[in-house]
Amino acid sequence: MSQPVHNDPTMSSLIRRSSVVVLAFCAISPAAAQSEKAAPEFVDGQAQVVPAFAEGSDWIRERLWVETDFDSDKDGKLDRVHVDVTRQKQTETEGLKVPVIYESSPYFAGTAGGGSILWNVKQEVGAEPPARTSHPQVKFQPNRTRISNSQVSRWVPRGFAVVHSDAPGTGLSTGSPTVGSLPERHAPKAVIDWLNGRAKGYTTIDGSVEMTAEWCTGKVGMTGTSYNGTIPVAAATTGVEGLEAIIPVAPNTSYYHYYRSHGLVRSPGGWLGEDIDSLYDFINSGDPAGRANSNRLYRDGEFAQNMDRVTGDYNEWWHERDLLTHAGGIKCAVLMGHAFNDWNVVPEHSVRISNAVKGRVPLVQYFHQGGHGGNPPFELMNRWFTRFLFGVENGVENGPKSYIVREGAKTPTTYADYPHPEASPVEFFLSRGGSRQGGLSTTKSSRQGIESLFDDVSFGPAALAKAEDSPNRLIYATPILKQPVHISGTARVTIRLASSKPAANLSVYLVQLPWEDGRMGTKNLITRGWADPQNHASLTEGGNFDSLEPGTPLKPGRFVEMTFDLQPDDQIIPAGKRIALMVLSSDRDFTVWPKPGTRLAIDLDKTKISLPVVGGNAQLTRAIGR
Repeated sequence: MSQPVHNDPTMSSLIRRSSVVVLAFCAISPAAAQSEKAAPEFVDGQAQVVPAFAEGSDWIRERLWVETDFDSDKDGKLDRVHVDVTRQKQTETEGLKVPVIYESSPYFAGTAGGGSILWNVKQEVGAEPPARTSHPQVKFQPNRTRISNSQVSRWVPRGFAVVHSDAPGTGLSTGSPTVGSLPERHAPKAVIDWLNGRAKGYTTIDGSVEMTAEWCTGKVGMTGTSYNGTIPVAAATTGVEGLEAIIPVAPNTSYYHYYRSHGLVRSPGGWLGEDIDSLYDFINSGDPAGRANSNRLYRDGEFAQNMDRVTGDYNEWWHERDLLTHAGGIKCAVLMGHAFNDWNVVPEHSVRISNAVKGRVPLVQYFHQGGHGGNPPFELMNRWFTRFLFGVENGVENGPKSYIVREGAKTPTTYADYPHPEASPVEFFLSRGGSRQGGLSTTKSSRQGIESLFDDVSFGPAALAKAEDSPNRLIYATPILKQPVHISGTARVTIRLASSKPAANLSVYLVQLPWEDGRMGTKNLITRGWADPQNHASLTEGGNFDSLEPGTPLKPGRFVEMTFDLQPDDQIIPAGKRIALMVLSSDRDFTVWPKPGTRLAIDLDKTKISLPVVGGNAQLTRAIGR
């Protein structure tokens, strides 16, 4: 939520500045004063609070329904999106035209209870899951007159109008939630088209009295966090004219990557057992009269037919819900925000889109070391929107391309880019002893043989990393670092393994040792990833996983080789620590929970990990000493 204006850190200086303006104004004749019109003001490339815009009781608040180009609930009528507007009175009284900050969400009208929407994860890997039978109802709120007050107190006083919309099938928008398909891209597009005079808006949900946005310059910026950050990216992929800039924070850019990893069924962090159908129930806040039809079409129809919790494989249905496939349409400026320890919407979601648009549009990436959410600094956001919505040449697109909040810091450090331009891959190889602590070295030793672990989901990753000896994981560590090691980019692991069963979970962690007590943050965890060995034929090179080739059951005891990426990271591992690769099977925080006992055998001679190290081999040699 936006901060109240009186809490803005720049307010004291702005008040002082405004007082100067008032004193100067008093010297003007009454006739001249009446001719003065309020206008946006800029200092150091940022939009400033304008006193004439700052009085909330003067703001014009209105709502409407914008007609889209789709019929998601197939009732024969084009869906209409519920929209609210907050704008300065001067847009009515003085002919002021302003740009728009726009946030859309399926959450504004309320959500369902959390735990009751989740799948039971106590099942064997690759087996038919127990049915999810609880479908809680979101309370319908037909008398809502405001969608949200987010963004308003921050941006309206600075000369922007603020617009919100309920996503299709939520709140007072018509249609159905479809969770990631075309309506979620075209609904915000319709609102932007309306702001530019290309789409129709109506004063009522089913009426014919039109409303226009003649007060808008046509320039729009979008922002939001999580699902609200997904929608700006979705809108941008349409290439809609007028969307000039977006600031997505922790956006989910692929529902497959949100609920699966490299062919494996994997829950988002903090929501064990969530899947796309339960998210549908969570947001289904629209008119109850249409919910049974929407359930039939989506949750109990195409979702049930295509989501596939048995194999976890990628397919055309998931492909439609992957914004990377539409990223070629992005034309606007992108300020991407994410956290490297976001295990709900994992950081690859932002990085994959950033990589797709890099070099084509203005791009800056902001990262921090915390968890889900966390906006870029307001000064940076202000400069971004001021540059691309007001056209103020503040040079924000020509400065640092990467802002990263370092471990323990509160403000970001600037870099030329992300990943760090001086990072290069360094390969590490394993040596025996993994049940206690094997070796991890840049020098490959032959004939290290086979080592095994036995799956037992009752032991969590933290307990396994701290254990001096365990049959339930294998761990391999570097010598103690004599200098810090800066990792920037995406680690890639190659594993040759055999399973005692036709299907098994595979979880890979990169950690710091010794493991310290406390939460799994930058003092302990570096990064992690998950994969399904049944998809080994598709996992040969790493990179984005979007293979339509189905997985095949493993032949017990037969070795297969697979290469896949862990989550992107940028972290400085301090001197005195060891970098360790930990391999386990089921991850009690993310995967399904089979009964204990599956044996995974790892061929150490054919297993390695590549880490993106700033300074490459030379820096690593200095850090570990040889």
